[in-house]
Amino acid sequence: MSSRVRVAVDIGGTFTDLVLDTGTDVRTRKVLTTPRAPEQAVVNGLDILLQEAGLEASAVDLFVHGTTLATNAIIERKGAKTALVTTEGFRDVLDIADEGRFDQYDIFIEKPKHLVPRALRFTVPERVSAAGEVLLALDEDAVAALVPKLRESGVQSVAIAFIHAYAAGEHERRAREILEAALPGVAIAISSEVCPEIREYERTSTTVANAYVQPLMDGYLGRLEEALKARGMTAPLYLMTSGGGLTTVGTARRFPIRLVESGPAGGAMLASQIAAELGEDRLLSFDMGGTTAKICLIQDRKPQTARTFEVDRQARFMKGSGFPVRIPVIEMVEIGAGGGSIGRVDALGRITVGPDSAGSEPGPACYGRGGEDAAVTDADVVLGRLTPEGFAGGQMTLDVAASRAAVGRSVGEPLGMDETTAAFGISEIIDENMANAARVHAVESGVNVADYAMVAFGGAAPLHAARLAEKLGIRRLVVPCNAGVGSAVGFLASPVGYEVVRSLHLTLGSFDAARANALLDEMHAEALEVVREGARDARLEQKRLIYMRYVGQGHEVAVAIPARELEPADGATLRAAFEEAYRALFGRVIPDAEVETLTWALTLATSVPAPAAAPEAARREAGAPRLRREVFEPGARAFVELPVFAREAMPPGTAVAGPCLIEEQTTTTFVTASFDARIDGAGHLVLERKD
Repeated sequence: MSSRVRVAVDIGGTFTDLVLDTGTDVRTRKVLTTPRAPEQAVVNGLDILLQEAGLEASAVDLFVHGTTLATNAIIERKGAKTALVTTEGFRDVLDIADEGRFDQYDIFIEKPKHLVPRALRFTVPERVSAAGEVLLALDEDAVAALVPKLRESGVQSVAIAFIHAYAAGEHERRAREILEAALPGVAIAISSEVCPEIREYERTSTTVANAYVQPLMDGYLGRLEEALKARGMTAPLYLMTSGGGLTTVGTARRFPIRLVESGPAGGAMLASQIAAELGEDRLLSFDMGGTTAKICLIQDRKPQTARTFEVDRQARFMKGSGFPVRIPVIEMVEIGAGGGSIGRVDALGRITVGPDSAGSEPGPACYGRGGEDAAVTDADVVLGRLTPEGFAGGQMTLDVAASRAAVGRSVGEPLGMDETTAAFGISEIIDENMANAARVHAVESGVNVADYAMVAFGGAAPLHAARLAEKLGIRRLVVPCNAGVGSAVGFLASPVGYEVVRSLHLTLGSFDAARANALLDEMHAEALEVVREGARDARLEQKRLIYMRYVGQGHEVAVAIPARELEPADGATLRAAFEEAYRALFGRVIPDAEVETLTWALTLATSVPAPAAAPEAARREAGAPRLRREVFEPGARAFVELPVFAREAMPPGTAVAGPCLIEEQTTTTFVTASFDARIDGAGHLVLERKD
């Protein structure tokens, strides 16, 4: 994109991050999130940045936004009162799920609480086959008969998910027409638009989640648009999706479920850009904010992607303990580990940290906003890692005494420790939690995390990244420019794009190229409709995937296919591509077994130029530190007087020896004794292991 003035905003659980890029100047800001009216923090921060840059809102050419509001609404159960309408006989599809147990030996197993209680699940007579044939016509009178029940229940949103609607959505569309006419103001989501794929549990779960957050997100985005217009902004508003692309606000209001991981996705896109700049093919992306930590593997300079994401897991690392959302998503592991994560002592006398967070209201004790629990930020304050004055770009002065009191009260006194030891315990536990998450994610992906470099961003990540790298055996660590608002920076490096997914069952032995081409043409038209406004005259790149399997198997393998008309002879070509991918995963193929297609995916996205390689910078010694401060050093297990450098005073090539602190407006990097640091030619802070 060639916009002159661009703005990116990322709303997190504690801080809202903003970036203003004029092409010649980049300004950043962190403001406390305003949970009751999230748009207020956005416009407050925007007003500050525009005033600093001497610009009017009308000068902004592009506004890109990402948020965790949808995710938080689901986890905290703060979405709309939602009903489900499904095919007669399938009322309990959410309870039956996939009939699996994430821990089969736990007789007290707890599954996630459903977004729609059974009393608000309704059925109507209708039936469509897997091939899209109408077996039983929709009983429109039965749909109309639901209106009084829905009205009496006070529902704000309705999810419609009929069996095999992915093959033919006419019944769902007609049911929506009937309910919309009778229930004005009630949001209605249908599975044939939200998730037109096989597997009724995942499709229903995704549609329910979309309906659950739709009124919330629709209202928020509407208020944000109005607030921006009131300031004179005419720039188009784009939303970051979970899959790493930008979409229009209209699409986001219809399908807000695609935004559940929008903030973390921006961080992964930033990490991919850094990988290209530094020539790193393997990178571990570490994003730690105020509420959560996100870890993602970047391979071949691209983030890993997935088709399903689990929300609200009851067991931290156990697949199946949450409920599935089937959307295009950048694959990562996310845990409740942020600067606001609360430390305490459990019934067994162990220090535990998170997953609950102090957020922005009241925030950690050191914020002076009424918080009394000991948060990770309080531990960092006690350990001397944060300068109390000028925190978060000068927004506040941290209350050291409050931090010491909170850490002592929550952890020190129960365990008979002084505040320093208790704070170090909180810090070590949170670092080990994140290290364990990275190990598990790497093992599940079949890689050795010690072979990767790390890129750390987010307000809290640079404080903990070096210690995390020590635990993981990582030897190279990068803290990019403007790391404290890294996800927002990543938004500006992302393409305008949209992925369309459809299920179509074909066997390769009798490959029906005409049906496949008709489907792909329809998918291309739908994707083009979404991206056309943002693409303007930009060149669009098309990517096509087919999810295939041997007949009789339960899961599929993704295979890329060329963006051209398919021919009947391509059945053999597709089989060869499938077997190559299958052999790479499992080491063998199954001779003479029939192969079938289940799901087809097509992505259209604007082309984003590859970033230039970071230039070399001649080594130079750092000047005098800004100050010196007593900081608890993990290796020495004691306070050590360390130099504190200002990052803005370190030109490319500047090298410093650890241990030390390097401060900037939106974050602080703690360089432990195991590392030395330097500023590379692109302005990134690079830490290298000494041994």
